Amino acid sequence: MKQLLKAIAIRALSPGKVFPSTATDRQAVQSLINKLHPISPEQGLIRLGPKGDGGYLVPDDLAGIEACFSPGVSAVSGFEKDCADLGMSVFLADKSVAGPSIDHERFHFMRKYVGALNNDDFIKMEDWVGAVLPGSSAELMLQMDIEGFEYETFLNMPDSLMRRFRIMVIELHWLDQLWGWSFFQLASRSLEKILQTHTCVHIHPNNCGILLNNDGVPIPATLEITFLRSDRLSDRRYAHRFPHPLDVDNTSAPTIVLPSNWYRSASEVVAL
Repeated sequence: MKQLLKAIAIRALSPGKVFPSTATDRQAVQSLINKLHPISPEQGLIRLGPKGDGGYLVPDDLAGIEACFSPGVSAVSGFEKDCADLGMSVFLADKSVAGPSIDHERFHFMRKYVGALNNDDFIKMEDWVGAVLPGSSAELMLQMDIEGFEYETFLNMPDSLMRRFRIMVIELHWLDQLWGWSFFQLASRSLEKILQTHTCVHIHPNNCGILLNNDGVPIPATLEITFLRSDRLSDRRYAHRFPHPLDVDNTSAPTIVLPSNWYRSASEVVAL
């Protein structure tokens, strides 16, 4: 098994050359997963967006949210349309497309990627929010699918802005690389920062990716994770029913069921 870990942690940078990287300890990987065990929100979960890719489960706690920020547009905007139909202003950003796939009077599009710096191609979250909602302190929602840039984006985001997002739906990428120590440090610090203010309330594997089972720790490569700001939770019990009845596969590929090490087996009360 040690040889398997070493093999996973080696990346070929050019033909015929490989450079070893330190492998992550199994206990460290599972400890991070344990911190993401979902809590069942007393508000319940609803689905926004289509029954397929681009649809997500969020707590039924949307009243008073002024705007949704959605970096990563691609070709599907059903989630954003549902938010707009509920009265939210919806701010979208993506350098790779000319605009969202549908029009809505509450849509506001910026042709840039979101990341950890400002230049011709990228904008930081705090500067984007400040530019479109100057002087506002309103409650917000975040739906982010930015192909791996999510980690640097959160590490760069001020705590004051993090706390304004009541709900965050984040597509996490490259999770099969948690066995490499360098990526583990990036991902774990990003997630630890989120968990300072928010609690995981739902996880859904995106079946566009793989399921890697290494050393008895199965990890879906891509996960859709919903976070609720922790002050919105009072009855803190672990969720234990996966998939949720409202979950739907993203693609026609085989279903990836959330492995049991990603949640608790019973409705245990969380220690406060």
